[in-house]
Amino acid sequence: MPEAGGIERTTAIVIGTGLSGLAVASELQRRGVDSIIVDGLDLLGAGHPANTSSLQRCDAADAATLKERNEILRHLRNYAASHKLDVRNSIRALQLDHLKAGVSGPTQQWAVRTPGGVLLADHLVLTRCAHSQLRRMLSELGMAAGQNLMAAMHALGMYLVGVGDLATPTPKEVLRQAKVVGQAISAKVHPDGYPSVLAGKFALAAPA
Repeated sequence: MPEAGGIERTTAIVIGTGLSGLAVASELQRRGVDSIIVDGLDLLGAGHPANTSSLQRCDAADAATLKERNEILRHLRNYAASHKLDVRNSIRALQLDHLKAGVSGPTQQWAVRTPGGVLLADHLVLTRCAHSQLRRMLSELGMAAGQNLMAAMHALGMYLVGVGDLATPTPKEVLRQAKVVGQAISAKVHPDGYPSVLAGKFALAAPA
């Protein structure tokens, strides 16, 4: 963790420490992609209007599937603990900055500002935010998304998991989205393919 005002680099940043965030972080772990998971964004005041945006938290509850969600979440938390995923429940993402080429190096595209410093990564996964907010953010980033929101986001190294326009996705849909995003990011990080991570390696990382 960076000291106050410090900078820390990783491959992917996942914003949201709930079911969606843990699901995609687990997929990334299985595919050999490092990530840092932080708590969701709050709506803040304007930053740099040309390349900065903040998203409002969207905590849409689905009571009909609460039991299923809690069971899946319990398994994901156990997985995160046993495989030492970098989950920072007490650290909140405050603001996003999309970096221009060369600002932070050859690859990193995103800066996520937190109370303790700045996280840099090439890939960013968002959870729990409405499409309308994302379209607004893309507009602020200078992207004319039109109807092809996903293509515009992926071009920026940004992905969605557990996000619905009108309704919260079911737990099974969240897991499906997490797998698709995990595959997409892994394909960019390991374009020549990455060998499956063996269960034995996971076991070595488990806490005593």
